[in-house]
Amino acid sequence: MTAELPVVRLTPKANVRAIRRGFPWIYANEMVLDRRTKALAPGTVAVLEDSARMPVGLVGVTPASKIAARMLDRDVKTGIDRDWLTARLVRALALRERLYPTPYYRLVHAEADGLPGVIIDRFGDTAVIQPNAAWAEMLLTPLAEALAEVTGVRNILKNAGSRGRQLEGLDDTNAVLLGQAPDAPLPVEMNGATYMADLTGGQKTGLFYDQRPNHAFAARLAGGQAVLDVFSHVGGFALAALAGGAASALAVDGSAPALALAEEGAQRMGAGARFSTRQGDAFDMLTDLGDEGARFGLVICDPPAFAPSKPALDAGLRAYERVARLSAPLVEEGGYLVLCSCSHAADLSSFTGACLRGIGRAGRRAQLLHIGFAGPDHPLLPQLAESGYLKALVFRL
Repeated sequence: MTAELPVVRLTPKANVRAIRRGFPWIYANEMVLDRRTKALAPGTVAVLEDSARMPVGLVGVTPASKIAARMLDRDVKTGIDRDWLTARLVRALALRERLYPTPYYRLVHAEADGLPGVIIDRFGDTAVIQPNAAWAEMLLTPLAEALAEVTGVRNILKNAGSRGRQLEGLDDTNAVLLGQAPDAPLPVEMNGATYMADLTGGQKTGLFYDQRPNHAFAARLAGGQAVLDVFSHVGGFALAALAGGAASALAVDGSAPALALAEEGAQRMGAGARFSTRQGDAFDMLTDLGDEGARFGLVICDPPAFAPSKPALDAGLRAYERVARLSAPLVEEGGYLVLCSCSHAADLSSFTGACLRGIGRAGRRAQLLHIGFAGPDHPLLPQLAESGYLKALVFRL
């Protein structure tokens, strides 16, 4: 196998020790990008050697990307083929089937499941693949075939809307890889709530599974409370709170289609009479609610990534502080505030600091009750801090 593959090489300054210990990315400034390497087609599988020409592993190469290569396998004699893909999917499926009684979960969480750059979310007999790395795009057909074989899903969709694909130089064209796309949003049951997942027109793959345990924790605080869910998408925390016995839930989001799906979910749960929505800019809505003197027993803010990269970190932290400052006055005395971040660049300490600054600037004092992370279908690769992106802080004010 190795004799047939091109060879790429680390520079003497590359952190080869970290790579051998499991760090899955090779940055462009760590790899010898000579004319031969630059000429490789994006997604080419190659043998990675250190500067002494000792083999390190097999990588998928994208010469023009900041992440110039992604580690696929330590064994340079293995074949990156359908059998290899099948083995990775079998291992991923075994974990999810142990964790969840129904087939609604993230099946593959990229590097943490040994398939770097690949996201696969499962919705019963339909799966959505995000091939966010060039090597996976090149092997998309055998990946879909292996996925159908391992899971038995009948429909496989390709979602090409990720920012990561742009960084890899990939297209933004969605496709149906097997079967057919659903002609309507699919109902998904989680934590006693019903969510409507739009697999073809919604955000990401159609639903965010990562907040499942945080939805459940917040729902424990929701009984008898008026609940406000800001950046609600399709009703994430609001519908879980209604399932937990909330007296009412108000969902705020900028997307009218997402709120329509949230309303449909509430109706299917039999909770439509306790559910309402406001569509508009979240910061404007928070300001308006404050001006109206609105108060809630439980307020949740789950915004998009304000700090998706290190250059955006300072501005992102200011945005998180602003969310906390505007939302804290809406919480009743003794009530609860849940603040979330899905930013890779904002670690737990810096995000917590921003939230506490905002709460303090609002004139409130807080107890930190709970720190939540993504569910276990989004496993963490310990060597890659970015795989632990989600943080949820639960305060009592």
